[in-house]
Amino acid sequence: MPPRTPLILAAALLTLAGCEGVSLDPPATQPTKQSTQDVTTSQKQLDALTVAKAGTMAKYSRDRFPHWRSTGENCDVRDSVLKRDGKKVKYSGCNVVAGTWTSFYDGQVLTSPTKVDIDHMVPLANAWRSGAAKWTDAKRGDFANDLDDPQLIAVSASANRSKGDQDPSTWKPTETSSWCEYAKDWVAVKTKWKLTVTTKEKTALEDMLEKC
Repeated sequence: MPPRTPLILAAALLTLAGCEGVSLDPPATQPTKQSTQDVTTSQKQLDALTVAKAGTMAKYSRDRFPHWRSTGENCDVRDSVLKRDGKKVKYSGCNVVAGTWTSFYDGQVLTSPTKVDIDHMVPLANAWRSGAAKWTDAKRGDFANDLDDPQLIAVSASANRSKGDQDPSTWKPTETSSWCEYAKDWVAVKTKWKLTVTTKEKTALEDMLEKC
């Protein structure tokens, strides 16, 4: 039998790619999950943040931060983060059905998307207390679905539950090698969204940046 031509091979690959459950790498256009800025920039940003007491939780509700938004073709923001942060990701249509994820917070290796939580780097309740209470629901939705900044990250459910709505003064990743990046990401998000920090929060972030 004569060897396959490149054209035939290309057609075969296109046919395979259209099948459900095919393993694909995340598209090159997927946003990165973490800040790429250097520690000096992060420290300058932290110094520029407004220090203020935490606001009240009055009238807070997660429903005031509508998520997850559609990202097209039956995808939503959760699917997008799972694709971006996972390895050997498999799909059924647009939905993520398999893959491997390493939790940034505690190093757990997760082999099912049902075991993965998508965490907000700056928790929604923390954002509410540090300025988001004054926003519109539309802006809060933009914050809760922010794929452009290091605000969304795939982590273990246990780490996400442990963190809750705490800031770095009361909760840090058990994976200490993540502290530098965690602090940089936290500062980047608070800077982008012009949120305040408490005195203890700022001190904890400075201590973590010193680990870089």
